Amino acid sequence: MAISKRDEGSKVNSNINVTPMVDVMLVLLIIFMVITPMLNNKVNVDLPKATAAVIMENANKEDAVTVAITRDGRTYLGGDQVNLDDLASKISAKMENKPEGEKTVYMRADIRAKYGKVMDAIDQVRAAGISQLGLLTERIETDEPVAKK
Repeated sequence: MAISKRDEGSKVNSNINVTPMVDVMLVLLIIFMVITPMLNNKVNVDLPKATAAVIMENANKEDAVTVAITRDGRTYLGGDQVNLDDLASKISAKMENKPEGEKTVYMRADIRAKYGKVMDAIDQVRAAGISQLGLLTERIETDEPVAKK
């Protein structure tokens, strides 16, 4: 009686197939590339529409100070909800490291926001010592050329 030895272990392929992992990573990369530009404006407001809107490219920068007023009167500094009375001090704290020529606050107010709440927020921005205030709107498409600032 002879003992027979089987060589099935030598036929096993121990290489890792990375193709499915690469496919999943590429899909995730594409999803993040599409969604990232949408995350710029953390607070959703319906901006008023204007035909003579000026493009303010600095408003889309990551370090831009943006105040948002929602239709129900809530005030946001960036993506954080703030009390209207604390707005001036928080804006001053964000602006203390910026050079004098770059101290601009951008305001995004909902088209249905109460006028008094928007004016109170503007007063708080002025109380923080900011003289440059950009009011953000959506541009109505016309045949006229777009002005840039």
